[in-house]
Amino acid sequence: MHITTDLPDLLAGPLVRRVEPERVLLWLVASRPLQLRATLQPDNAAAQHLDLNDTRVIPIGKYAYVHLLSLSPDTPLPQDQVIHYDLQWDSEQGNGLRRTAPHLCHGDELPSLMIASDNRRLLHGSCRKPHFAGEDALVRTDSWLAERRDQPEQRPAWLLMTGDQVYVDDVSGPLLVAVHQLIARLGLFDEALEGATVADSQALYQSDDTYYRREQLLPDVPSNMAVRDRFFGGVRKPVFTSANAHNHLISLAEMLAMYLLVWSPVPWRLIQPAMPDGLNDEERQRYQSEQQQIDAFVEGLPQVARLLAHQPSLMIFDDHDVTDDWNLTADWERTAYGHPFSRQIIGNAVLAYLLCQGWGNDPDAVAEPLDALTQLLENAKRSGSMDVSEQDACIDAVLRFHGWEYQIAGTPSLVVLDTRTRRWRSERSPFRPSGLMDWEALTELQQRLLDQTAVVIVSPAPMFGVKLIEGIQKLFSLAGHPLVVDAENWMTHRGAAKVLLNIFRHGRTPGNYVILSGDVHYSFVYDIAIRHREHGPQLWQITSSGLKNAFPTRLLDWFDRLNRWLYAPASPLNWLTKRRRMRVSPRDPDRASAGERLWNGSGIGLVELDEQGRPENVRQLDARGLDVDFPPRDTADPAR
Repeated sequence: MHITTDLPDLLAGPLVRRVEPERVLLWLVASRPLQLRATLQPDNAAAQHLDLNDTRVIPIGKYAYVHLLSLSPDTPLPQDQVIHYDLQWDSEQGNGLRRTAPHLCHGDELPSLMIASDNRRLLHGSCRKPHFAGEDALVRTDSWLAERRDQPEQRPAWLLMTGDQVYVDDVSGPLLVAVHQLIARLGLFDEALEGATVADSQALYQSDDTYYRREQLLPDVPSNMAVRDRFFGGVRKPVFTSANAHNHLISLAEMLAMYLLVWSPVPWRLIQPAMPDGLNDEERQRYQSEQQQIDAFVEGLPQVARLLAHQPSLMIFDDHDVTDDWNLTADWERTAYGHPFSRQIIGNAVLAYLLCQGWGNDPDAVAEPLDALTQLLENAKRSGSMDVSEQDACIDAVLRFHGWEYQIAGTPSLVVLDTRTRRWRSERSPFRPSGLMDWEALTELQQRLLDQTAVVIVSPAPMFGVKLIEGIQKLFSLAGHPLVVDAENWMTHRGAAKVLLNIFRHGRTPGNYVILSGDVHYSFVYDIAIRHREHGPQLWQITSSGLKNAFPTRLLDWFDRLNRWLYAPASPLNWLTKRRRMRVSPRDPDRASAGERLWNGSGIGLVELDEQGRPENVRQLDARGLDVDFPPRDTADPAR
């Protein structure tokens, strides 16, 4: 890899974020504050040239500045047309995206975007783990979109990234080495560490335990045992995944460097990662294996960056954006927020999410915590390190904040849920899983839905999942071990499940619901109807997961088969579930073997809706180059 000696102006982006005729948001990271000008060139219309004097710029290091550009044209931009755009700065150098970021362009053609007049064509996916041994669906999506870039009727309105855009808690050795080299190269700000055996972030980066042994950074005293188990235990999960938390990111600089390295090829040209000294034989072998996957991941980043520069995107967090099992139980919260070290890890991850994801969803909604973060980072510019008391106050502010959900008007309306920070804690036991949203949050959701005819709900975890897997999760929860199996589903908490189902049955809420989800590392589609109601609402649970992740193949095959046997239409087990008042009909993926309902493989979902907000086409763009359709089940075929 060619190593750049001088820092380029653009380090990451631009990413096209929220768009509407009156405003286009672009997010980017530069090595210095840029005085930017933009050009917007719709097809068959005059170009508009904009001075971006109100661009907000936030420093994250000596040579790293996050920019959010708000492009507000003099006249509203046309909808359903291709709009090419360019950015310029330092006019005497004649720069622009063609010259400074050619990987974002198709040949000599400038990047383009489209502002859709409705929300009826959507891409959605979650769970992109860089060192997973499989293809990256965002690379496939770029190739797919490239074929349609001049066909606005074929371009999706949004790319919905429904959780786990980064894996803060499951980091490969080669990627962590790259994170540390990039921190040093860009001078990302330092911080003190409370409750650890190392005093600050620089000591963390130099520690003998910084690679594969971060559980050793906590002092060996009884009060730290629960925190060590929660964050660094690497507990083997017999049903779902192995929690590889020994490289869990800790500092804010680590979190921010991770975003740059998973969204842009440019930072990789500034560093030259190599296997660190001090690893044992097992760790060296693991590092070499992970290096192969990271090399393949980096190779696809030019296409990933190009996709994000062309396709408007909306994002929401799930647990791995912060830490595994984030806020799973009341006991988890007590342990995690009650210790300064784990609280700092969580707070840093949420601050990084705010800056890199949440800001572009709805800048006005996140203004309060963003102002606190901006002040913290502006003050850090003078010394290169964040003030301890200011960082604590900033973390307090962002952890108190409960405005992460948002809504996109249109046909149909698009409602994106926060299912992580407003949980309904179990009244029976602090060790039981919490509901994904508390009563107040669910009441607010109902208010958003009243008197709408159709809605697309983005719920990171499926509202209606695989009954067998939910049953296994319930058994582990009853046994007091919900952390072992990621026991997080909408039906696991009685109160939350009851309120949710009542919302669907409410007479003034929509008649058509499309629920887009990820999280589970496999894909499926359910058609859902209220039993014994001729004119009840229609629901569709459409799950696409993961972008670069998958479920263990043989285990999922067994789950799929057992679920069909145990929950056949006549099975009495159906009446033991909380959704027994609904008829759930799974769709068969057309490329699966006979009877299979779950599609396993990295990919991204594509959903096309009719004018009433009902799915016309549901497809999985598999990262291996396959197109997998989920056609409607024959109405004569019974629900399963």
